Amino acid sequence: MEWNYENGRIYSTDEKGELMCEATFIRTENGEMNIDYTYVNPVMRGQGVAGKMMEVVAEYFRKEGIKATATCSYANIWLKRHEKQYPDILAEDTSDQAVACKIDGKH
Repeated sequence: MEWNYENGRIYSTDEKGELMCEATFIRTENGEMNIDYTYVNPVMRGQGVAGKMMEVVAEYFRKEGIKATATCSYANIWLKRHEKQYPDILAEDTSDQAVACKIDGKH
């Protein structure tokens, strides 16, 4: 997959420009990034795309020296499961973070 990086968003599209997956994040008051939304197109689900996307997000945060937390339930669980791989990007309150799924762009 080819990854596109925008302010607050990492995503991939197919050759027709259809969104295949995306993760969005917002800067919190303390300067950390909150991953607030993840999406995988139904045609790509069950193929490990969400996990790969989170690896791309985590590597981007590592490269940029960004601490991460997540209110997106999938991203929050992924960060907890990979805390040994990415301890340098985890915000202190990741384990206590309230989570919610974002549907139609709203929690």
